[in-house]
Amino acid sequence: MAGRRVVVFPSSAELGPVLARLVASRAQKAVSSRGRFTLGLSGGSLVSMLGKELPALPDLDCSKWVAGFCDERLVPTDDPESTYGLYKNQLFSKINIPDSGILAIDSSLPVKECAEDYTCKLKKAFPDDDIPVFDLLLLGMGPDGHTCSLFPDHPLLEETEKIVAPISDSPKPPPQRVTMTFPVVNSARCVAFVSTGGSKAPVLKEVLEGREGPALPAARVVPTEGELFWLIDDPAAASLTIQVERPGSGAKL
Repeated sequence: MAGRRVVVFPSSAELGPVLARLVASRAQKAVSSRGRFTLGLSGGSLVSMLGKELPALPDLDCSKWVAGFCDERLVPTDDPESTYGLYKNQLFSKINIPDSGILAIDSSLPVKECAEDYTCKLKKAFPDDDIPVFDLLLLGMGPDGHTCSLFPDHPLLEETEKIVAPISDSPKPPPQRVTMTFPVVNSARCVAFVSTGGSKAPVLKEVLEGREGPALPAARVVPTEGELFWLIDDPAAASLTIQVERPGSGAKL
């Protein structure tokens, strides 16, 4: 692993443009070296942030992008809880990513079949990888320390065979979801967490500085060979005692 970088911004307004430039720079690097850019998306505040900041970048070309989803809730795509539906409206409609480059999770299927269907889509999109290696995964973290749909004390934390798993007992509604597993998350070339707001401060301290008892799911994201960024704002960083980076405006990561 290239080492963890914890980067703090005064607010999410300053964080957003830097995140967009990180996505664009990793995309450029991937397209020039491998002919395409593979991106894993998460829901929550990331959707509106990316929907605002990515289309604002000059000369952004997404024609060679392949976008998958780190997890999805089994709700109709027009439901406000649908991660795909939110990205379709707020991001995909504003950039030139081809429809064939969007690896949507078919939430109309029963949860087990949905996970199997998405597994097939990933295997087809990454034919040379036993475990899909994404160029960049964008992750969020819940106030309980969960990421993707991998929750504290859940058996899925120990999943090593499946690359996508169904979950029917999510402690956070809706209960039925599909999620990438840790083998995929930790195979990525770059992982970037985005965590903002004062409500995240206590759990962020436990994730980044350790806690008694088992490590929280977000703390188990440790890319084997890739980069790991934590992009956070001042309210979320309020309890941290570790050394952090504080870049100026216009920074590039």
